[in-house]
Amino acid sequence: MTAAPATAISHDRPLTAHYPALDGLRGIAALLVVAFHLFQAHARGDVQRQIVNHGYLAVDFFFLLSGFVLSHAYDHRWESMSVADFWRRRLIRLQPMVAMGSVIGAALLLSGASSATEAISPPRVLGILLLGVAMIPLAPHAGLQGGAALYPLNGAAWSLFYEYIAYAAYAAGVRNASDRALGLLVALSALAVFHLAVFGPHGEMVGGWAFDGWGVHVGLTRVMFPFFAGILLRRSGCALTVRHGFPIAAALLMVALAMPRIGGTDRLWLNGLYEAGCVLLLFPLIVILGASSGRAAGRSGQATRFLGDLSYPLYITHYPVVTLYADWVDQRHPPIVATSLIGLAVFVACLAVALLCLRLYDVPVRRWLSRPSRARRAETGLTPPASTAASGR
Repeated sequence: MTAAPATAISHDRPLTAHYPALDGLRGIAALLVVAFHLFQAHARGDVQRQIVNHGYLAVDFFFLLSGFVLSHAYDHRWESMSVADFWRRRLIRLQPMVAMGSVIGAALLLSGASSATEAISPPRVLGILLLGVAMIPLAPHAGLQGGAALYPLNGAAWSLFYEYIAYAAYAAGVRNASDRALGLLVALSALAVFHLAVFGPHGEMVGGWAFDGWGVHVGLTRVMFPFFAGILLRRSGCALTVRHGFPIAAALLMVALAMPRIGGTDRLWLNGLYEAGCVLLLFPLIVILGASSGRAAGRSGQATRFLGDLSYPLYITHYPVVTLYADWVDQRHPPIVATSLIGLAVFVACLAVALLCLRLYDVPVRRWLSRPSRARRAETGLTPPASTAASGR
C-alpha cells in the first residue's frame, strides 16, 4: 500500500462521477446496524455481552460518508444553485423515507403488534407521527410511555436530525470555508470525539437519540467530526494506490463494527480509545480506500449498486420491525441459539420491507418530486397542462 498523487479524488472529476465502492460500504454498514439491533435484544442491557458490539459506530461512518459525498455533489454547484435549491434536493432525497419509517412505526404500534400499546391513544400516536414526519424532536418524557427518544415511532431517525444540522452548517458557511479553517474545525471536533470516547462516563460513543443536554452533546459530537472530515477528505484529494481496495475496506469495516467489547468494566477507557481510533483514523482510511477503488464491473458492480440503493431505506425502516422482535425476546427470554431462525427471518423481513419501500415508494416519489413544479401541478390537476393553458382553455 503506497501513497499516490491525488488523482483518484480530484476536484476535476466529471459532475457525473460516482463512487460505487462507497455505496457498497454504506450498504454493508446498514446491514450491520440491523444485525446489531437484533443481537441487542438478547444482551438485556449488558453491553459487555452484546454481539456485533460496535454496530452503533455505523452511524458515525454514515456521517463521514455523507460529508464526503455531499462535498463531491455540491461544492461545484453553488455558483448556479441557491440555498433553497440545496435544501429542496436534500429534502427530496431524505424526507420521503423519513415519513415512511414513521408510518411503519405508527402502523405496527396501532396494530397491537407492539407491547407498548397500553394507554396510548390513536390521536396521540397521530400527533407524534406528524411531528416525526416534520423532523420535530420530542423532549424527554413527551413521547410514548414517557420515553426519551427524539422520534419514538422510528428511533433510527435521530441521526437524520443531526445530519440536517450538519447540512445547515454546510449551507450557511462551511461550504465557503478555506481548507485551513475547515481543518481547524475538524481538529477541534476530533478533540471532542476523543474526550467523549476516552474520558466519558461509559467509554463509548453511544448516544444522541435523547433530546436533553447530554443527548444533544453526544449527537453534536458524533456528527461534527465525521461529517466535516468527510468534506475535508473530498477536498484534499487524499488517495491510495492499492489493489482490491473495496474488499479490503469492506473487511475492515465489518471487523471494526463487529469487534467485541474491549477493556471490560474495569477499564472503560480502553473501549473508548478503540472507538475513537475507529472514528478518527480507521473510518477515514476506509473511505479513502473505497473512493480510490475503480468502478466495479459485472456482478460486483451490481452488488455495490444494490447495497447502496438499499442502504438508506433499510436503515430508516428497520427499527420498528426489529422492535417487535425485541419485545418478543423481552417477554419470552429465549436463548439466542433457539431463536436464530426467527432472528434470521426478521433480518430478511427488514430487507424485504426496505426493498419494497425503495421500489414502490421511494424512487417513484423522489422522481415525481424532482420534476418541475409546473409538471407536478399538471399531473395532479391543480393547473392545466402547458399546452391547454397557453391556448386559454
